[in-house]
Amino acid sequence: MKVHKAEATMENHVTQISRDDLEDLREAFNRIDIDNSGFVSDFELQELFREASFSLPGYRVREIMETFIAGDTNKDEKISFEEFVSIFQELKSKEFSETFRKTITRRDGIRSFGGTSGNSSEGTQHSYSDEEKVAFVNWINKALVKDTDCQHLLPMNPDDESLFASVRDGILLCKMINLSQPDTIDERVINTKKLATFTMTENLVLALNSASAIGCTVVSIDAHDLMAGKPHLVLGLFWQIIKVGLFADIEISRNEGLIGLLSEKEHLDHLMSLSPEELLLRWVNHHLRNAGTSTISNFSEDIKDSQAYFHLLDQIALQGEQEYRMNVKIDMSGLNVSPFFFLSHVCLFYVYVKERNLDRRAELMLQQAARMDCRQFVSPHDVTSGNSKLNLAFVANLYNMHPGVQINGSGNGIDMAHIEPESNEEKTFRNWMNSLGVAPYVNHLYCDLCDGLVIMQLYDKVNVPVNWKKVNNPPYPVLGANMKKLENCNYAVELGRDEAHFSLVGIGGENLNEGSRMHTLALVWQLMRRYTVLVLSDLGDGERVGDQIILNWVNTTLSQKKKETQISSFKDKLISTSLPVIDLIDAIAPGTVKWDMVKRAQTGVLKEADKLNNAKYAISLARKIGARVYAQPDDLVEVNPKMVLTLFASLMGHNLKKANR
Repeated sequence: MKVHKAEATMENHVTQISRDDLEDLREAFNRIDIDNSGFVSDFELQELFREASFSLPGYRVREIMETFIAGDTNKDEKISFEEFVSIFQELKSKEFSETFRKTITRRDGIRSFGGTSGNSSEGTQHSYSDEEKVAFVNWINKALVKDTDCQHLLPMNPDDESLFASVRDGILLCKMINLSQPDTIDERVINTKKLATFTMTENLVLALNSASAIGCTVVSIDAHDLMAGKPHLVLGLFWQIIKVGLFADIEISRNEGLIGLLSEKEHLDHLMSLSPEELLLRWVNHHLRNAGTSTISNFSEDIKDSQAYFHLLDQIALQGEQEYRMNVKIDMSGLNVSPFFFLSHVCLFYVYVKERNLDRRAELMLQQAARMDCRQFVSPHDVTSGNSKLNLAFVANLYNMHPGVQINGSGNGIDMAHIEPESNEEKTFRNWMNSLGVAPYVNHLYCDLCDGLVIMQLYDKVNVPVNWKKVNNPPYPVLGANMKKLENCNYAVELGRDEAHFSLVGIGGENLNEGSRMHTLALVWQLMRRYTVLVLSDLGDGERVGDQIILNWVNTTLSQKKKETQISSFKDKLISTSLPVIDLIDAIAPGTVKWDMVKRAQTGVLKEADKLNNAKYAISLARKIGARVYAQPDDLVEVNPKMVLTLFASLMGHNLKKANR
């Protein structure tokens, strides 16, 4: 991104743009940048703002261009995507500062506040949604109501700021992570008694590293931010954690009944490539078609009148009666609450009455959802205002509680043996990518990497220079779309071979484009390995760190601390006990290990259950002391050398960072 004078004049109040908003801006930019040059011209700027739903009058756009050109070092009067984002941020920030006072509530439930970003200057303004806060509080209160470790926090009041204070000791965050992805954190590692600042910080570090391990983006959050209860960061993190849990079972390998959503002549591969959001939409429309009513295309505008929800609930109840003997009959009379109200020509009052009637219908619909124990995430106003995030959560929870789909006896002619669940290795790679904030979010490792864009972003993360002018960005043309994706994949292989010096023998762009499992995993592993050891080179003299250097450090550190465990390689069977890892953690962070929690062999061979017990404990300890670990307990028990390497490298990096402070 070019640095120009216009940036120097920006206010300190810079609105932070979320990843979802950034993707929307990218799509708007690509619609205007029809020649894929990576730039838009001055005369296209007004149309670009219109595409980004931020219309400006012509004179205002001209003023912006005059300021931009004055500071444009290239004098080419062209605007890159990064420059457009910078301008957009400044304009949005100015709009916020002119509209709101510091720390006030807007009519639409958005609160703004200042001075809460650790990565920007004091006075930075952020905003958060009251509706989201209320929805998350209610969800957490219900989910953790019986958790004895959270009794000092629950129930929280959705109408005050208790949610932001609740994360201070880290316990609630750890519990929510385990609710979304069970056993991510070994709860023996959580500090729950005699809490002090240090032990609360340990919990928060554990929570952040564990959130990263399940695919949450936490690169801009640290323990101090959470201890301070910064609202926009707390809500953003909670949404990511909750979303991971809501979407966990929305895939065919978890529910083969989803195959029933296949349309005629559609191949299974396409259905399996759909994101959870797309599958949910298709699931809703499946039930709406069965009800003989109109389908929807989104979870915002199309659900505002509650009609789709009434029919969806009715179909699920009917299906549940057949499958689970669920004795709930949906009262459809709420559909008779008309949103229209004839009243002379007083338009404002007409609109008011119409909105009140829609709210009334939404409330009646939610009362029916409550009978199925599914009144979560949305209020009547969230429905009628079309809050897409909360409505998506409402539908996802409804699916998880009452999927209401089943596969017929023939399996729709599909061999179910070919549907394999995601492997541990694939899951680890996918979570690693998502934790780095790649866009779009990776739901399916092979499908979502087949256009090369995520791989290019990963190259950026490991300091491999990418010439983005050579990269084709969506939307791709209707004709030749796959050719554009293939060009990206060819470039990705070229970068890996010539710039990153990866071993890519026998791998071509077509292998990535076709979603070849073997070839994609080979490249992704080398990217993850480079990312893992990169910090070691940064902390040293810049030399490339090899496996032997890491192995020598492990054994030397163990010897210096008088530990008996030593490993010959990252394939050493002793690693299956996790004892070398636990000893190493004790060596670099004395006092962390509670030895009564560690299982040791009584007759020479450690039981499998004890190995898994140790592995869970070891990985959570590593995350608690500050190591960013993506490996899973099974990786230690099974001695997966790739993931074992990343674990030891992360511990080495953490130790070197601590020594350099």
